Amino acid sequence: MKILKFGGTSVGSVNSLKAVVEIVKKEKEQDNPIIMVVSAVHGMTNLLTKMAKDASLGELDTNDLDLFQEKHFEIIRTSIDVKNQNPIITKLKLLMNELEELLHGIAALKELSAQSKDLIISFGERCSTLMISKILEQTISNVQPIDASQYILTDNHFGQAQVNEEVTFSNIRKLVEENSDKLLVVTGFIAANKDGRLTTLGRGGSDYTAALIGAALHAEEIQIWTDVDGMMTADPRLVKKAFSLENLSYTEAMELSYFGAKVIYPPTMTPAFKLNIPIVIKNTFNPNFPGTKIQLESSVTKFPIKGISSVNEISLINIKGSDLVGKLGFSGRLFSLLAQHHINIVLITQSSSEHSITLAIHHNDLEDAKHLIENEFSLEIQAKRLEPVEVEQNLAIIAIVGENMKRTTGVSGKLFYALGRNGINVRAIAQGSSEYNISVVINEKDLSKALNAVHDAFFNHLNKTIHVFNVGVGNIGSTFLNQLEKQKDFLAENNDIEIKLVGLANSKKMVFDENGIDLSNWKQALKQTDTVVDLNDFISTMKCFNLPNCVFIDNTASSVLPSFYKQIFQHSISIVTCNKIANSSSYKDYFDLKQTARQHGAKFMYETNVGAGLPIVNVLKDLQMSGDKIVKIEAILSGTISYIFNHFKGENSFGNVVKEAQELGYTEPDPRDDLSGVDFMRKMLILARDAGHHVEAEDVEIASILPQKCLEAESVEDFYKSLQEEDAYFEEIKQRAEKEQKVIRYIGILENGKISISLDLVNDQHPFYSLSGSDNIISFTTERYKERPLVVKGPGAGAEVTAAGVFADLVNVSSIK
Repeated sequence: MKILKFGGTSVGSVNSLKAVVEIVKKEKEQDNPIIMVVSAVHGMTNLLTKMAKDASLGELDTNDLDLFQEKHFEIIRTSIDVKNQNPIITKLKLLMNELEELLHGIAALKELSAQSKDLIISFGERCSTLMISKILEQTISNVQPIDASQYILTDNHFGQAQVNEEVTFSNIRKLVEENSDKLLVVTGFIAANKDGRLTTLGRGGSDYTAALIGAALHAEEIQIWTDVDGMMTADPRLVKKAFSLENLSYTEAMELSYFGAKVIYPPTMTPAFKLNIPIVIKNTFNPNFPGTKIQLESSVTKFPIKGISSVNEISLINIKGSDLVGKLGFSGRLFSLLAQHHINIVLITQSSSEHSITLAIHHNDLEDAKHLIENEFSLEIQAKRLEPVEVEQNLAIIAIVGENMKRTTGVSGKLFYALGRNGINVRAIAQGSSEYNISVVINEKDLSKALNAVHDAFFNHLNKTIHVFNVGVGNIGSTFLNQLEKQKDFLAENNDIEIKLVGLANSKKMVFDENGIDLSNWKQALKQTDTVVDLNDFISTMKCFNLPNCVFIDNTASSVLPSFYKQIFQHSISIVTCNKIANSSSYKDYFDLKQTARQHGAKFMYETNVGAGLPIVNVLKDLQMSGDKIVKIEAILSGTISYIFNHFKGENSFGNVVKEAQELGYTEPDPRDDLSGVDFMRKMLILARDAGHHVEAEDVEIASILPQKCLEAESVEDFYKSLQEEDAYFEEIKQRAEKEQKVIRYIGILENGKISISLDLVNDQHPFYSLSGSDNIISFTTERYKERPLVVKGPGAGAEVTAAGVFADLVNVSSIK
């Protein structure tokens, strides 16, 4: 015997009912004995609840009654032959007349008891069972609709009645014996007390009905047919990467269901658990998918957890004071009080000092619970042995669940790291001694972010999604985006990283797409948007999205954008930047950004600040982290100046070489921005600060390459004229270098906390002698590398290498577990 329960979405439309008929036909063709349990048509229980509430306020809307009737009649008209429609329409019409009379009675009294509410919402299952039975009769013989209230006996707790299993099981066995040749279609959710008054079994009661029938008959299997492919690793509406679980133990399924997994109702499993009857969750719309099997033992999995569930609309009640410490009976009084008034405690945590108890309850119970506690402990509060009751609202619970947790170390560490790195504050924590579940209370606004971050952390066979917000699409920015587009498949296959470009801005427009902007079409996306760029709005939108694993990328030279870095870090969003302004402004700002990033678990990556794509910043950091001591740093960190002096030879004049460099794109539009040495100074300043020195820009001794007259020229055109006029000055330097068989180099030196930058002539024994093209070079003299300094050399300018450096920083941020 199999029990097949079909939920509201499975019986909610003509197409879904066709799928149900096919599933049942297949079972009957294989001679499998089955019993069906059906829910109300999708949305009808909520509609009935609304009508009951409106009637109690004297505001019954007859349009709702018409909608309830029309929903059923529409299905009948399209699913049943015309000649067979009248009998079922007549039966349903009688039920609906009864419903209307009840609602008018409630409206007249303006009072809705729990008993009356149960009776009203029962019409959903009663109508759907009659209708579905008639639809099945067209292809299957001997179909019998069954009203479960005649067989399932409960107490008088209307709304969530408790079942008398002994009598119920006897009734069910007798029912099946008397109808062994029939397909029974049973109403889910409803039952009756000993007086015959109708009761309901609470939320998810149709699942419970199926489990009761299965247990009574010692069924081979209980199937719960719904609209998803079994139980998922997380709520698929919030976590798009959630996937179906092949199997779960009863304990795992109960834990997941208790904390919000809505596919199955927790009490459902109790009768099945007692008799070790498997429960299979299957998809009506994908019947060939095996679904999830819930059984006594879970199979071994490579993951430390089975799933993540969540509950929103949670509130915390915090009770603290000296009266709690070592006092017997306090907890008993508290929990008995709430139990007597049917207030469910979702989670409990108590400090080891016994000075406080924190309770998590559903938001709807908050006012009642607070009032009850304040009344019960009013004397203790007045005597100040207890502090006034504290309340926190707008919270949610996420719980990680799995039997494998007790055999795996570091599970809690991984959970809290994933939350902490994404700036999600934990308000309360609970873990059972069985180690099947760790639950945390967080702000409700962070729920989606938390679920995705934790899912990425534990199910590492899936690609980790990085949400990128990029400002700047000039040479470097556009090259970076093109590199990202070309390498996205490589990143997925080799680094388990999926990059989603969520926000993009240039100097005029900005565009957002939470599902990801097409990297092959980003130019068109910017062109088509009408949203004018506003940096405040860009940053605000990024924060409002509240996505996990976010990285902000600054591919500009803007002096304004770095002023937003601190608030970005405060939202636990990492930053990758090629913009040197932030790190080379005041030391206070530099230090403040570093500290803010550290405090909020964000990463600050700026490798391209110093040597474009060269690993200079990281080499310095690694030397220091390994305990080495920096003695001296010598560097040429301007690709522009390198190119100019490497080509300032023979008959070539200095002015011509500068012009050639500008035409090749090596210099800024005004070459003095490079030749003044200010950019070089910023790079040396960043290196000095990263090496641990408290230095300001004004502390740097910088010797200009250019005569004062060239620096003071009013325009770029005048600048080139002055270069020609000062040709003798540059020629003299070149001739001296040739005479001494040396080369001209513009070198920065950091030693004893002092920075100097000057023009120098070096011989062939110097490591900087053989520098060519626009290369950068840096020499680290340390305690370990004293006799032979550590030298890093390579391209130091150009969009390709700089963009590649930004790309590498992004991957490094993303790869940090």
